Amino acid sequence: MQPVIRHDWTLEEIQALFKLPFNDLLFKAHSTHRAYFNANEVQVSTLLSIKTGACPEDCKYCPQSARYDTGLHKEKLLEVKKVLEKAKQAKKNGSTRFCMGAAWRNPKDRDIPYIVEMIKGVRALNLETCMTLGMLSREQAITLQQAGLDYYNHNLDTSPEYYGEIITTRTFKDRLDTLENVRASGMKVCSGGIVGMGEKASDRAGLIRSLANLDAHPESVPINMLVRVEGTPLADNQDFDHLEFIRTIAVARIVLPKSYVRLSAGRTEMSEEMQAMCFFAGANSIFYGEKLLTTENPEANSDMQLFKKLGIQPEQRRGYDDTVTVAAISEAIGESQNKESALFYNAAL
Repeated sequence: MQPVIRHDWTLEEIQALFKLPFNDLLFKAHSTHRAYFNANEVQVSTLLSIKTGACPEDCKYCPQSARYDTGLHKEKLLEVKKVLEKAKQAKKNGSTRFCMGAAWRNPKDRDIPYIVEMIKGVRALNLETCMTLGMLSREQAITLQQAGLDYYNHNLDTSPEYYGEIITTRTFKDRLDTLENVRASGMKVCSGGIVGMGEKASDRAGLIRSLANLDAHPESVPINMLVRVEGTPLADNQDFDHLEFIRTIAVARIVLPKSYVRLSAGRTEMSEEMQAMCFFAGANSIFYGEKLLTTENPEANSDMQLFKKLGIQPEQRRGYDDTVTVAAISEAIGESQNKESALFYNAAL
């Protein structure tokens, strides 16, 4: 029997899940996972930074903020051709979703035509498309949806109560408004948060409650473990307890039973055994490859070696013709090159 999808979770109910004996929590989470997913499949995504650094926001965890000196090399918006070449390689490596991130507070209307060309080119490769570009207006969300964007990522980051301790340049409501614009456009929502930022256990419960009580659950929920970067205000935070991280994955799986729960940033700090426990607890999506925007990620072949040890298979994209010819790929890249002569500009840092 499949668990009921709820949107009326109380903070006390979620806190009670966190306090379950570890074995009981994992059993409940794993049982929930099997009710909706193949327990031996993991969805594989690749994340590419299409515009790096110089973000005006003050998110205390982020090396891309212009407010912190992290030694990050600032980069302009990538050419569409280069983005599609990266997408082609991601598909060859086994990814089914290609995620593109830009270090913006929000995209300007002048940016949208280039973003649209990226979306169309990636879709031509039979990859799912995802973007994270900051806040979106309703009109921008509709434009991206019409271009074929499948997912839009906009994390809540933490609980409403702790949010102001981490970010002051946009409000928690601003984030909810963007999610509402994305959902209203017809796109799928990717939204999660970060743990290990000095928050209380009640804040981790509050984050999950905020996601679960949206009108519709996010289709994808990334759970990130803080990557401490020298130069950011959180660089000296204490190590986050790994068992508590696994508990967070398990509770997210129970409360968001149909969502993909993504094991995201911080995997370089996780042993194979810890990752295996996360998969057992209900994580069924990963970012694959060498970098997550600007921080390290386990090498692709290491991921595949771990999958082999665990008997896990990368999830195949269903409902699409996966036979993409070299000619089709070349055509997608070639069309974008032609349009770039009229469209591409060097975005100001």
